[in-house]
Amino acid sequence: MGIGPGGDGGFGAVLAIEFGDGMMRRSGTTQPDAHLMPQHPTLYALAHAAFVSVGLLLYVLIAHIGRQQRQPSAAIAWVMGIVAFPYVAVPLFLMVGTRKMARPLARRALAEVAPALDQGLQPEWTRSLLHALEIQPAACNRSITFHEDGPQSLASLLALCRASARQLDVGTFILGNDAVGQQVCDALAEAAARNVRTRLLSLHASRAMLAQLRRQGVEVSAFTPLLHNPLRGKTNLRNHRKLALSDSARLWAGGRNLAAEYFVDQPGRPAWVDLSFLVDGDLAAAAQMQFDRDWRHAAGRGANGAHGTPTEFLPTLDTTASPAQWVPTGPDRPDDTIYALLLAASYHATQRILAVSPYLVPDEAMLDAWCLACRRGVQVCIVMPARSNHRLADLARRRALRRLVAAGADVRLVDGMVHAKALVFDAEMALCGSANLDGRSLLLNYEVMAAFYGEREIAWLAQWIVALHGKGTPLRQTAGTLGEELLEGATRAIGFQL
Repeated sequence: MGIGPGGDGGFGAVLAIEFGDGMMRRSGTTQPDAHLMPQHPTLYALAHAAFVSVGLLLYVLIAHIGRQQRQPSAAIAWVMGIVAFPYVAVPLFLMVGTRKMARPLARRALAEVAPALDQGLQPEWTRSLLHALEIQPAACNRSITFHEDGPQSLASLLALCRASARQLDVGTFILGNDAVGQQVCDALAEAAARNVRTRLLSLHASRAMLAQLRRQGVEVSAFTPLLHNPLRGKTNLRNHRKLALSDSARLWAGGRNLAAEYFVDQPGRPAWVDLSFLVDGDLAAAAQMQFDRDWRHAAGRGANGAHGTPTEFLPTLDTTASPAQWVPTGPDRPDDTIYALLLAASYHATQRILAVSPYLVPDEAMLDAWCLACRRGVQVCIVMPARSNHRLADLARRRALRRLVAAGADVRLVDGMVHAKALVFDAEMALCGSANLDGRSLLLNYEVMAAFYGEREIAWLAQWIVALHGKGTPLRQTAGTLGEELLEGATRAIGFQL
C-alpha cells in the first residue's frame, strides 16, 4: 500500500490492514468508520494493561527473589509509578531499582563461628546483633590513631603508601584532579615502581590521571560507574567506602575523599572538618577481605552476593589491645547493617547519643528512636554544618531537625563544611567511617563504619564531638509554613535517591 502526499505514514497503513472490514475511503484517503472507533482504544487499553501487569510482575519477582527488603514508602512509590507512568517507571526500575544483591547465609554457617565470639571485646547486644547480621567478629589492634587535622591525615596516608612492601590497596569515592590527588597518585606510582602490587578502586577520577597510573603499573578499576550497561541494574548504587591498606596489616580509613578540600586550606576556602583514623592490627585484615570483594565485583567476576561468611576471619584473642569491628553495609550485604546497628544503639542508649554528620535525613523509624531517646532522658547532641555542600540535603533535613529540637535534642550548626561521620553511644560504642545519616548512605550506598569498643577510642571521639558541638550555634525550633513543608516532603521523598 502506497502513501501519497498528505498521508499519515506507516501508522495509517497498519490501521487499514488491521481493521480493513471497517474502513471507508474518502477522496483517496483512508478513514475509519465512526462506529468502529472504540475498537482502537480498546486494543490499546489491553496492550497498556498487559504492559502494566508485566511491569508489576517484574517488580514482585525482583523484589521477592532478590529479597530487596525495600521500605514500605519506597515500595508504594515504585508500584504507584509503574501503574501511573509504566513506560517511564518500568525501564527506570530495571535500571536503578536493584537495592540488594546478597542473600542471607544459612544458619549453620553462622553457628560455626559462635566459639570465636566469646571474647569479651564488646557489649553483648552488639556482639549478638552483628553476629546475626553476618558481620566479622571484633578485632584486636596494636594501635588506633584518629586524625582531625587534614595535613596530619594526609601525611599518615602517604606514609602508609611509602611503607608498603608487598601490597597497597586504595579505595575512594573521589580522586581529585588537584594537588592532593596528584600526591596520592605519585605515592601509588612509587609503590608500583618498587614492585608492590598496587590497586586503586575509585568512582570519580580524571581519565588522564587514571591512564597515567596504568602506564606506571598501577591496577585501576572503576566501581559501578554512572555510565555503564544499564541492564546490570546498578546505575544508582555507589561505592562510598574510603580506605587504604598496606600489606593487609595497616589500615587508613574514615570520611575523607582523596581531594584537596578534605585535607588542606585553599585560598578563600578552609579545609572541611573531617575525620580519619589509622589502625595497626587485625582490623586491617577484615578490611582487606572487604576490599578484595569490592575489587572482584568491579572487575565483573560475580562477587555481587559474595559477602562471605564470618568464618573467613578469626581475630587474635588479645583482650588487652584496642578492640574494633569492621561494619560494612550496602547491596553486597543481605541486611542494612549500619542502619540496624544505629537503630538498636539508639534504643540501648541510656545516657548520651553524640552525632556528627554533614547530612541528616533519617527515616521515620530512626527519627522516632532519637526523639524517644530524648524523652527517656538520654542526652542527644547533634552537630551539622549550617550550610552543607548539598542544598537538597539542607532542605530535606528541616522537618527532622524541627522534631528533634521539639523532643529536646541539642542541635548545633557549625560554620563551614563539616564532612565527618561519627557517633558515640553512652560509653559502650563509637562509630566512625563513611556513612552519612541519610537514606542514600544507609539504604543504597556501599558504606563502612568502624565500631570502636575501647575506652580510649570512645573517649577521644566523644571529646572531639563535644568540642565541635561547643563551637556551633544552637538551632531554635521554628514552625515551617505549609509551602515549606510540602517542598521539604517532596525533597525527602526523592532526594536520597539522587
